[in-house]
Amino acid sequence: MKRNTNQHSDESSDKPEILNSDEMAQEVFNDEDNLTEEVSNDTKIEDPNQELEELQQKYNDLNDSYLRLNAEFDNFRKRTIKEKADIIKSGGERVLNNIITLVDDFERALTALHSSHDRDAMLEGMDLIYSKFLSFLKQNGVEEIEALGLPFNSDTFEAVTTIPAQDESQKGMVVDCIQKGYKLNDKIIRFPKVVVGE
Repeated sequence: MKRNTNQHSDESSDKPEILNSDEMAQEVFNDEDNLTEEVSNDTKIEDPNQELEELQQKYNDLNDSYLRLNAEFDNFRKRTIKEKADIIKSGGERVLNNIITLVDDFERALTALHSSHDRDAMLEGMDLIYSKFLSFLKQNGVEEIEALGLPFNSDTFEAVTTIPAQDESQKGMVVDCIQKGYKLNDKIIRFPKVVVGE
């Protein structure tokens, strides 16, 4: 008999407690009060004027930072432009100084031409000046564009005229160069004027 009562009491403790409607309503109200208290503790409502002042201060700080950055960039831009102009000016000055030495050589050659009758010495002097001038151009990145005997390319050559090709292999090829072309650091500064066989 005792066993049965113990079993009955164990089973009743496992079952959920059934509440009547008044007790349920009271429990819901208690939960709402607890929730309201938690929300009011977590979120403190600030004074709107204080919040506006803080936002105004942030705006002023950001605006000041932007104006300073803009002024610094403008100064940097102006300084860079001036430095570039100085580099170009001094670079041009260096090139012109080197050209002046070549002009001196030409003057000496002209003086010698008027006073000397030795044609071979004059030719030798002119050859020296010419080779000196070519080496000056190379030092400054200027190179002659090879044209003769190459296939015609409109991106590299300027065709002045065409002539009938004497040989089938000369068709579409550069057969003569009227004016030499030059490039400065792989950029064409003067296109070679050529005659193309057709």
